[in-house]
Amino acid sequence: MNDILRIPLVLLVCAITFHSFGQENQKKEFQNPPVNVEALVGSRGISFQMIIDKKIESLPQLGFFSVIDMNSDWSEKKTDDLMVQANLTLELAKGFRLYGGFHHTVVTGLRPSAGLIYSFVNQKWTIILAPRIDLQKDPNIEGIALVEFKPKLNENWRMYFRVQALYSYMTEIEDHGRSYIRSRAGLSYKEISFGAGANIEYYGPMKQNENNIGFFTNVLLF
Repeated sequence: MNDILRIPLVLLVCAITFHSFGQENQKKEFQNPPVNVEALVGSRGISFQMIIDKKIESLPQLGFFSVIDMNSDWSEKKTDDLMVQANLTLELAKGFRLYGGFHHTVVTGLRPSAGLIYSFVNQKWTIILAPRIDLQKDPNIEGIALVEFKPKLNENWRMYFRVQALYSYMTEIEDHGRSYIRSRAGLSYKEISFGAGANIEYYGPMKQNENNIGFFTNVLLF
């Protein structure tokens, strides 16, 4: 199996380990966010995203945060648009966490990275802001923002709306490196959301544009 393809499996095993540890030492007041897995099948290809955000139950100020993000093209066998990051997190105050670990893409390679996460979550709203910087010479500076809105329809059903945006600046060339705007609109039934989605992606200093318009399914796991 390709080494890059092993990374998502390793991270998923880490999430299962955190989940199993929490089950063995469960406390009523402790809750870990579920693993968020989403796939969009569209005009360009398949877009996939998995977010793992787990706390250590015996020391909840510390945790593990990871994102896998991939865009494929129907016309290409090889996937060049793949991002993987994995981090340890430290809670500074309610809603604010410091994180550090690694960030990997096909273009930039593996880089040490650190950043700050702000999150606000309730039953209707999720708001996340997360700037980060590479910890090396000529770092990439990146910021991501996510807003999710899930108004309740009845006991099991909700409407589902999400906007997610990213901008990455490459200090080595002093120009745009990567950016996107992604939107989702649909319905949620318990842990499953589905509907229409659009990924508007830009690459490199010339801002080469690639769009993926289609249908998505989002599932919250353990």
